[in-house]
Formats: sequence, structure tokens, C-alpha cells
Amino acid sequence: MDGSAPLTVSQLTDTIKDILERGFPRVTVTGEVSNFRPSARGHLYFSAKDERAVLSCVMFRGNAASLAFDPRDGDKVELRGSISVYPPRGAYQLIVRSMVRAGAGEILAMLEERRKRFHAEGLFERRRPLPAIPRTIAVVTSPTGAAIRDVLHVLRRRNAPVDVRVVPVPVQGAEAAGRIAAAVRYADRHHLGDVIVVTRGGGSIEDLLPFSDEAVVRAIAASATPVVSAVGHEVDRALSDDAADERAPTPSAAAEIVAPASMEIADRIARAGRDIVRLHVDRLASVRRRFDHVGEDELRYRFRNLVQPWYQRHDEAWQAVRDAMERRLQERRGRLSVAAERIGAASPFLALERGYAIVRRRPGEEIVTRADATAPGDTLTVQFADGTIPAERTEDE
Repeated sequence: MDGSAPLTVSQLTDTIKDILERGFPRVTVTGEVSNFRPSARGHLYFSAKDERAVLSCVMFRGNAASLAFDPRDGDKVELRGSISVYPPRGAYQLIVRSMVRAGAGEILAMLEERRKRFHAEGLFERRRPLPAIPRTIAVVTSPTGAAIRDVLHVLRRRNAPVDVRVVPVPVQGAEAAGRIAAAVRYADRHHLGDVIVVTRGGGSIEDLLPFSDEAVVRAIAASATPVVSAVGHEVDRALSDDAADERAPTPSAAAEIVAPASMEIADRIARAGRDIVRLHVDRLASVRRRFDHVGEDELRYRFRNLVQPWYQRHDEAWQAVRDAMERRLQERRGRLSVAAERIGAASPFLALERGYAIVRRRPGEEIVTRADATAPGDTLTVQFADGTIPAERTEDE
């Protein structure tokens, strides 16, 4: 203003900086990434431009770590942050707090809603161990994409002793999700591999959407075969990663996870062998140390203390068996005596001692119990207590 003291450059810049920061604390800007320059310390420097203007931007390391994609020149992005001034250059810039691809905000919101819903259903609970040494691997991916080439290259380089069975599917487009889900179910149902790898290379958030489709997530969650999901680059994350037993950041990493190299297998076997030998050596040494501290007399004493309870238990068990057998024998004798008395009491021969007799037609034949059962002239035998005499029926009186 006229008559006022002149301002220094720093004073004017600070004033402008204060006005801009207070006036634009939160802004959302869309534009095209240009002159993208990541620093060694993790900060991101770039410009956002459209047909008529360019805006300098900086995204510091703390916020950059949460990016879901790798920005590149030409990407259409949506930026959220605040306006500030960088005094050394006297230029205003956007301090970016979050960055998504343009139009990705709705997609990200949709994916977050799905993630919460699937988590509540328990579809993200799979965490089963992968087979240590699989014989076959089923790879659900495009047969012409970079992902399958990366997988095969890693397996060849590691000389992994596995068979690879590719289940071809489109990995983007309207039909991709249904085909991927069907391929996972097919590979699981027909046991095409000891482990299933669902994979594709990098792409935009829209390109990766089939791997976050509900049908794909449910197919992976229902698979009886362990599943590894490797979709896009390390910063990319599809819902298939959450549903799978294991997430790999890249297709190459998936190959390294599921198929150990031949040398690694040999090392595992060698380590297991060494562990077994060491275990037995340690146990043998422990036994020897214990025997070194025990003399012959002490050893006999300990042995007697060890076996004496067993001898005692044996004697007690034997006595218990004998006692039980004796009780049962006495019981049987008593029952037999009672039965004999009952049988004797019911015997008809006891009546003979009291003067009764038994009449038969002949010795050993049926007993005659009625007079009208005989006729005059019948030869009979009469049995008394001390013997039998013959008799004959005479004429009726």
C-alpha cells in the first residue's frame, strides 16, 4: 500500500502462504499425472494438469505408503489435500494426502462395502497351510498373459519338480469374473492340482475388478483345494487375496511360494535328517549321563523300587481271582446241595420206606396206578423198599 514500509520477499511469501493455507485447507482436484518424480526418501513429486493449467504436487512418504497403485505419467487421478506455498521457489503447490485413479472413488467404496460384508459372512477365514511339496499346480489365468510366463520362468529357474496345469480364462472384461469362478470350481472338483494359483499381471483398478467379484470370492472360499491369490503388483489388492489361503504380491512370488526349489527340498530333507540324528544323540547322551551317576547297587535298588509295586499288584490281583473263584465254587456247592434235597424230597422211593409199594406189569415197565387198569390173570410186580416180588391178579371177588 502507498506510504507503507516495503515488504521483504519472505514476508510477502509468508503472507500469501498463510492466506492460501487458511483459504484452501481441504480441496479435491482431478487431473493427469505429469513429470512424476519419486524421491529416494519415499516422497512423491509430480504435477497435475489439464488442458489449460498445471498444478505442482507433493505427497510425503507417510501418505504415499498407503497408495493402492503405482502412479505413472498420464494417469487420470483424483487428489485430496491442502494448498500451501513452497517459499524457496515462491510457488504454490498441493500437499496431497490421498490419491486414487479418477473415477476410482466409487469403485473403492464398493469394494470396501463388499470386504466388510464378506468378512462378516466368514468368507475371509481361510488360512490353511499349503502343501510343502506339491506335485501339481493348477494355474487359473490367461494362457497368453505375462502372469503365466512369470510363473513358468520362476519354476524353471528353481528347477521345481512340479507339473503345471493351466486353466485358461479371460482376466478382465465382462465375462472374466464368471469364467474365473467356474475355473476355480472346476480345478477343485477335478483335483487338477495340489494347490490352485489364481493370478494375473498388473492393471488399473477397473482391470482388476473381476478378482473382487462376489462369484470369484465365494468360489475361492468354498474350494477344498488350498488357493493362492496373486493379482497385479504388490500395491494392488483384490478381494480374492482376502479369500485365499495365501496372498502373493506378484505372479512370480506365487510361484516361489507354492513350489520350493530342488535345492531347497534337498536342504529340508538334510535338515530333517540332521535334526533326527541330533535328537537321538542328545537322548542317548542324556541316558548315559544318568547312568554315570548311578552305581550298580543304586541301580538294583531303583529297579526293585520300580518293579516291586507291579509284583504287589500281581499278587493282589491273583489273590482276588482266587477269592472270587472260591466264592463262586461255594455258591455252586450250596445251590447243588439244595437241588439235591429238593430232588430227594420229590422222589417216590421215599414213600416206600413208609409202607407204600409200586405196582408194575413187569419190572421196568409202566407203573399201574388204578385197579381197573388190570384184568384177572395179569402178571404184576410189586416193588417194596427192600426189593420186588411177583404177583398175579386173581378173579374179582
